[in-house]
Parts: sequence; C-alpha cells; structure tokens
Amino acid sequence: MHYINLDLLILILQKNNLKLMEKSKNIVLIVVAFFSIYVIWGSTYLLNKIAVTELPPFMLASIRFTIAGILIFIIAKIIGFSLKITLKQFVNTMVAGFLFLTFGNGVIVWALKYVDSGFAALEISAQPLVVLLLMRFFDGKKIKLMSVVGVVLGVIGIYLLVSQKEIITQEGTMLGIIMIFTCMLSWGYGSLFVAKANLPENFFVNTGYQMFTGGIMLLLSSLLFGETWIYPTEWSQPVQLSMVLLIIFGSIVAFTSFNYLLKSVSPEKVATSTYVNPIIAMALGWYFLNEQITTQSIIAAVILLTGVYFINTKRKLVIYSRFRK
Repeated sequence: MHYINLDLLILILQKNNLKLMEKSKNIVLIVVAFFSIYVIWGSTYLLNKIAVTELPPFMLASIRFTIAGILIFIIAKIIGFSLKITLKQFVNTMVAGFLFLTFGNGVIVWALKYVDSGFAALEISAQPLVVLLLMRFFDGKKIKLMSVVGVVLGVIGIYLLVSQKEIITQEGTMLGIIMIFTCMLSWGYGSLFVAKANLPENFFVNTGYQMFTGGIMLLLSSLLFGETWIYPTEWSQPVQLSMVLLIIFGSIVAFTSFNYLLKSVSPEKVATSTYVNPIIAMALGWYFLNEQITTQSIIAAVILLTGVYFINTKRKLVIYSRFRK
C-alpha cells in the first residue's frame, strides 16, 4: 500500500513539473515574441523609408512578403510541418493577409514617401485606442479603467509629437497622416478577426500563407497602379540590405511572433507594440536619416511608454468609495 502511494506521489510530481516547464516555456516564447514586435518591427520603419526612396511602394512590399512567404513554406517543409490547410483556413489567411499586409502595410510604405519614419510610427501609436474601440463596437467588450487611462496617456503623447509645426507643414504630410489612419483601422480589425478566425494551427504555416497571399495581392496592386519595376541589380547597396532585413527579420521573425501573440494574449496587449515601435523608429531615424528629435518629442515618448504600462498591467485602479457617490 505504501508503495502505491509513493508511485502516485511520484506521478503527481512529474505531472506538476511538466506543467511548470510548459508554463515557463510559454512565458519565454511570449517575452521573445514581444521583443520581436517591439524592437524588430520598430526598425522596419527605417528600412522601409530607405527602400521606398528608390523603389515603388507596392512593388517593395510585394517582393518583401512574397519572398518571405515562400521561404517560410520551404523552412516549414524542411522542419516537417504540414502545409495542408482547409479551404476555410485558406480564405481566412487571405483576409488576414489583405488586412495586415496588402492594405495595412502596403499603404504605410506608400505614406512613407511623404512622412518621416519616426512620424509614421508615432501616429500608429494610437492603434491601441482603435483596437479597444473596435472591441467595444464589435464584441461589446467593456473597456477597463486602467486601459482607458493608458490610452488617454498615449493620445496625449501622440498629440505632443504630431503638433509640432515643423513636422505637419511639410508637403504631402496630411495625406500621409490620413492614409496611415486607415491602415490603423485595417490592422485593428485584422487583430480582432485573427483572434477568432479558423486559421492554420501552426503559427509558422499560418504566417507563410498570410505573407504569400498578401504579397500576391500587393503584386496585383502594383500592376493596377502602373508602378515601374526595377531589377534588384539596379538597387543601391543600402536598399538591397534593407530588403534582406525586411524579409528575414521584419517579415518572418516579427510577423510569426505577432500571430503567436494574437492567439496567446489579448489583442489590445499586442497593440501596445505600437507604443514602443515609435521610440525605436525615432531613435533609428535620428541616427541614420538625421530625422529631428526635439525635447517635446522626448517628453511625449515618456508619456507613451507610461501608457504602455497602464494598458499592460493587470492591477486595478483603486477609486475610494467616497468618490463613487
């Protein structure tokens, strides 16, 4: 009898250890994924800005995502992942590819012809607000007070950043601002769609299909708008390097992390990456492209990061009962 109890105890301990190991593994993956969408994606604004100075925007985005999708398929087959998906899953990946990449990314690359890389990232910082409002509108989800405080801080920071006259008075800037806002709506709705849609279970395969279908639709958009394609041999070295980095890190690594997080944490948490991305984009734009960083921009950046804390934190904002009466 004592031996049976001991065996049971050992079995229970083994199961608990496996659960703890699995939980630790998930935490590590989530942390690495957040690093990817925070830092790597923050650098893509600089890379796209460099590339779009020479290449047509939809051509640029099409090459980036189509090649990235094909590479993901090749890697998946080598690893042993099955690329077989249902028709419903394929349609859903096409929808996600359009919302995130064809429109959501292609139009942003186009807007970078008219706005600085840091500015574009800063405007997109308002996306958590868009996501929260869309969740309220489509899902009826109650907006928590802490999230509201975080979004308000984010909006204040954004206002401080974009209210600088030397930025918004440049030619074409207002058009770029408006088009970037439509991309925010596309990304926001895409985040809600992906969280519920029937997609390939493997995040890597899911990313591959979104990249490839989104890239093909960008190719069609490029042809529709009559863009003139330029051979890679005619690109400058900085543009060639930017494209390689965009494909490997900005597409395969970061977008796979993004899809993983959408299935692991809430959409509004994922959207907080748009608060950190501007800080990275601003610093890189200043260092490599001589984009201006003012004292007002630095103050705004601090406020934005504070907003990230309020949206991410699970703590409740304490309001004393006497203030509720």
